[in-house]
Amino acid sequence: MGKCLLLLGANSDIGSAIARKFASEGFDVILAGRRSERFDSLASDLSIRHNVKTFVVEFDASKYETHQRFFSDLQMRPEVVVYSIGHLGDQVKARTDPELALDIMTSNYTGAVSILSLFANEFEQRKSGSIIGISSVAGDRGRQSNYIYGSAKAGFTAFLSGLRHRLFPSGVNVITVKPGFICTKMTEGMQLPTPLTSTPDKLAEAVFSAYKRRKDIVYHLPMWRSIMFIIKMLPESLFVRTKL
Repeated sequence: MGKCLLLLGANSDIGSAIARKFASEGFDVILAGRRSERFDSLASDLSIRHNVKTFVVEFDASKYETHQRFFSDLQMRPEVVVYSIGHLGDQVKARTDPELALDIMTSNYTGAVSILSLFANEFEQRKSGSIIGISSVAGDRGRQSNYIYGSAKAGFTAFLSGLRHRLFPSGVNVITVKPGFICTKMTEGMQLPTPLTSTPDKLAEAVFSAYKRRKDIVYHLPMWRSIMFIIKMLPESLFVRTKL
């Protein structure tokens, strides 16, 4: 089986960077996401620049009824599946808008569970493959500033943990990537602390390194592991008094 990456979330800056990195390492690439015409140019660039096969496929995480057909109709069977779909949303609006809150949950968690479960079953049967989920440090502890997004990422992290436990005997690798601040369209306009902020390209390098080394949980930047450890260890009586 040739090396093939399925990138779920090709519209995102992080997804595009991951696709470029894997293509540079000789992977054929399936780019999947909503409004697939938007990444036709990315597919062409990857094909020409790296001499790999590229495919563009429509995928909507919220349309669960289409996931089985999407899975079955792929033109190549992937060795690596990356779920990079994410939606930060507006925390303030989501407090009073159930549809917005559910959209955040679907993009970051329930849609991922639906589609990745299909690939988990296939990989388990063939006893090979890698599943990589782009979660977030926001899922390590609920905070008033983004607890709806954070709770979805917490669910995604727990799902990946359970999946890793289940698939370990089959030789299937499941990687949870927890970025901190990343300069993307999603964070545009936000004042991010420079020492704690990375770029999609650097994150993509970390993702590929984790794949090659068969890591399980990756914090990016690495300092976030220590930061989140401290935040998680704060007693609730003190934590509720913070402005995080």
